This record gives sequence, structure tokens and C-alpha cells, in this order.
Amino acid sequence: MYKKTITLSILLLLLSAKTLFAANAVDTTPADTDIIFDDSQLEEELIYPDWFKLTFGDLRDDLDEANKAGKKGIITYFGQKRCAYCEQFFKTSLADIDIKNYLQKHYDLIAFDIWGIDDVIDTDGKQYTERELSIHYKTNFTPSLVFYDTDGTPVFRLRGFYPPYKFRAALQYVAEEFYKGETFSEYFARANPGEYFLQGGLTERDFFLPPPYDLKAARDNGKPTAVFFEQGNCHTCDLLHSAPLSKELSIQEIEKMNVIQLNMWANTPIITPEGEKTTAKEWARSLNIFYAPSILFFDSEGEEIIRVDSVTYFYRLWGVLDYVNQEGYKHSKDYQSWRLRQRKINK
Repeated sequence: MYKKTITLSILLLLLSAKTLFAANAVDTTPADTDIIFDDSQLEEELIYPDWFKLTFGDLRDDLDEANKAGKKGIITYFGQKRCAYCEQFFKTSLADIDIKNYLQKHYDLIAFDIWGIDDVIDTDGKQYTERELSIHYKTNFTPSLVFYDTDGTPVFRLRGFYPPYKFRAALQYVAEEFYKGETFSEYFARANPGEYFLQGGLTERDFFLPPPYDLKAARDNGKPTAVFFEQGNCHTCDLLHSAPLSKELSIQEIEKMNVIQLNMWANTPIITPEGEKTTAKEWARSLNIFYAPSILFFDSEGEEIIRVDSVTYFYRLWGVLDYVNQEGYKHSKDYQSWRLRQRKINK
């Protein structure tokens, strides 16, 4: 069971909140229609939007065309044919006419299947298959996007599906080259004053360890550690707890771990898995946490295994929990390979 510590009036305030990015207004309203969906595997294969750019397999040529057209670079999209998160990305962010126009104005978008076998030459001249390229860029979750600048340098990456307002902010962050002076978490924090997210309470759960938060000492029991970075007045945090984390299968896996909950804007004292004394706010900043909720998983040696920092529902969350608890990272070169292997075993 869990106890809600956020009032209806605060939630309604969040749903109507608007913030500013630099000199441009960006709507940060988290609409349920954008982020609530069934994340089980699709029955029908996805079809790419017809405006995606066709490639002959050499990203250097694609970049050259984009540069000649006066664009800021190219974006590579990594997806799966039956990915519910990819479908939601197409139906929300890419269906938004303003986002679509802004993206097409500044970038050419080139699609790859993370299981594809076609050859691809990256902008540095190295050759991969689509599958190998997806592993190279650590696209643990689909859809993933890699942004290249006009020189062909990968400058930013998004892994997973985000609400349209967050994706729109990421587009502006890269297109207007804010990445040259600050991280995306710092950029986004300028538009979202931390004080607002300290006002609301966090969702309390029995499996969260109480303070003081000494993550180095927690390693002594040999369990992996899961750190939940959340914030007050957080609709997406509420959805995580009321949906995927309300299921018994998720709780069974979570209870095999040391589990810590932190407000990413608070000055809560902590000791990191590596033994550094800091605060939740400073640690979140150093880890470039820009989405709430984000869950970071550490092994018993204090090394980060994987992080979930995008919209996540039951099948994806349970898959990651299983991957961590079974130490799948020791047996497979990437998360997606582990999940495919488990599906075949369980058939």
C-alpha cells in the first residue's frame, strides 16, 4: 500500500502550469492522453511517417545533404516494429504540427530498426549494422534519438518516450545549441524552478529505505540499489506509483533491492555508492537527471547498471527490474539482447 501526500488542488495547478524556455514559451502541461497507454507489444507493425528521410546507408552523405539545405544536422531514430512507446511518439510528438515543423526545419530524421541487419556507415566513417549501431549508442529503450551537429558529431541523445513538452524542449535545446554551454538538466531547470517541486510531497512506499541515505553502506548486503529521483507536484511520478509500481510482480522484484527515494531538488544529505558526501540536488545535477521520475540502478560494487529516465509502464519497468536482479548485464552485451533472450526462454 502507498499513501498519497499530494492534494487535488496542487495536482490541478500542475496540470495547468506553463513555463518559459529562454525567450520562448513552452507548454509543460502533462496531458494524460499523451503519456497513458498500454506498453505491451503491438499486434501490427508500425509504419514510419512518410516524411522520414530515406538513406542509402551512409550518414556522411545524409549529413552533407542536410548541411546543403541549411539545417542544423541530422537525427537518427532507433525503434522497433512493434514498440508501443514508438507508436506513442509518432501519435503525440510527431503528430504535433508545431513540433513536426520545427524538427523538419532544423533536421533530417533517419530511421533505423534496432534489430536491423543492413549496413550503415556512421559519420566518422566506421561501418556497423543497424543493430550494431544501436548498441554503439546504447539505445537501451526505444524510441531513442541521436542528434548530430553539422560536423557529424553526436551531441545529444534521448532514450525512451517523453511527453511532447519535454521532447519539444530537447529539440530547442539542441537546435539552438544550448548544449555547448550547459547540460539538458541545467537548461530544463532554468524553466522549472526547483522551489515549486519542493512544495508537494512524494509518494510514500513501504519499500523505500528511511534516512540517513548512505548508499555506500547499503552495498554491504550484496543487493543492487535502486535510486528513485522524483519531485513534488509530479504527475508522472504519481502515474509510476499508481500503474507499474502498483502490480505485485513489480513489488516482488523491487523488494530484492535497496531502494532509495530522493527529491531531485532537495538538499537532502546523501552518501553516494562511491562514498562521496553530497546532496540529492547536487547528485542529480552531476548525473544529468532531467526527467522525473528517473530510476538509477547500481550493482553491489556501486557501478551504475542502467537507468530508466523516460515514460515507463509495467512491461518495460518489470523487464529492467528482472534484468538487474538476474544480473543480465553480466550475460548480455545490452539490455535489448537480454530481453529478447528471456522472451525466447519463456515461450
